[in-house]
Amino acid sequence: MSTSAAQHSATKKRSYRLGKRAESREQTRQRIVEAAVDLHGTLGPARTSVAQIAQRAGVQRHTFYAHFPDDRSLWLACSGLAMDRDPLPNVERWAEIAPGGGRIRRALEEIYAWFGRNEELTACVLRDAEFHQLTREVAEMRMGPTFGRASELLGEGLCDRPRALLNVALDFHCWRVLGARLGNAEAAAFMAETIVRSAQT
Repeated sequence: MSTSAAQHSATKKRSYRLGKRAESREQTRQRIVEAAVDLHGTLGPARTSVAQIAQRAGVQRHTFYAHFPDDRSLWLACSGLAMDRDPLPNVERWAEIAPGGGRIRRALEEIYAWFGRNEELTACVLRDAEFHQLTREVAEMRMGPTFGRASELLGEGLCDRPRALLNVALDFHCWRVLGARLGNAEAAAFMAETIVRSAQT
């Protein structure tokens, strides 16, 4: 084998080893994030320890810290994965529906369905956000824009009283009470009708 051919072969082997190492590193990172999301959805972000995440992911603490040197980097990765798995509804699609009860009902149906699919994680995150600053900041970053825009778009043409009812309807805890008793579709219809009636009085 010529010198150049040998050098080319050695370069390919090094590239292969580096590629496999990077792939293994990414797989380890993914296991850590998935373990954290699972624990955040059962214990809550503020009550989940590094030791618990490392144990579930099957890694040592030093490996965990090599990927996530601080809480914020982990929280961002976890919330990003959760949103990638099940994104929040696309608010701008509702703008294609005329303002009023039909738009509100469609939006609430989609939001309530999302709440239903993500109930445990959302409940834990919102609970911890009441007292844990980082959880509050990340939750606001991930969910705030969607719900802020939803309130703006669905509240088009509404005065103070029905707008207040709308914000109640958009609340996770409102859904949890109504959805458990009525189901998502009926809860959405009920709140939409209530908001419209309030706007007419």
